[in-house]
Amino acid sequence: MHALLDRRKALAGAGAAILAPRLALAQSPPIVTPGQTEGPFFPTTFPADMDWDLVRVTGQAAQAMGRVTYVAGRVLNKRGAPVRGAMVEIWQCDAHGIYNHPQQSGVSGRDSAFQGYGRTEVAADASYRFRTIRPPAYPGRTPHIHFKVSAPGAGRLTTQMYFAGEPQNVRDGVLGRIRDPKARESVIVRLDAASELEPNALKGTFDIVLDL
Repeated sequence: MHALLDRRKALAGAGAAILAPRLALAQSPPIVTPGQTEGPFFPTTFPADMDWDLVRVTGQAAQAMGRVTYVAGRVLNKRGAPVRGAMVEIWQCDAHGIYNHPQQSGVSGRDSAFQGYGRTEVAADASYRFRTIRPPAYPGRTPHIHFKVSAPGAGRLTTQMYFAGEPQNVRDGVLGRIRDPKARESVIVRLDAASELEPNALKGTFDIVLDL
């Protein structure tokens, strides 16, 4: 158990160090992140383990199935300044396309080693990071990760993050509701190889810009 916790701490530090240079590159001028539907699978109850690392569940030796993906970014206002004190939540399906939700068809077959939901408060520079998996497409949806951001005095923004190069993006009804091309492009993230973090891993940067 101690070895597993030490590894998670080491991965947290490594991820921050590797991704930090890209986090400094804010868009100019920033594009306000469009709000999107929460969807039907926001957790009805939260898991006991709901930290930044969705790939490892505390108390389990197994790692989640799927390709490990590091997602990091900053929470900014529309002038590009950091929004301190923000809380970032994510939730998504597992490698089988199944959410941990009682209304999900086939939920009994989900990957129990995948946390499915995580939350983290931004650091002093308004940066955040998650270690998760690259979600698959499932019927009716292109691959995506749900985000919810709560900030002092700003209420909540709910949105979704998508992946560059996915052919289903052009047919996804939720993504297609973002009519402004620049706003739509702002929620589509390029993934790069991240073998410096761990073998076969991916990494991407998703800055979230609040209408403040």
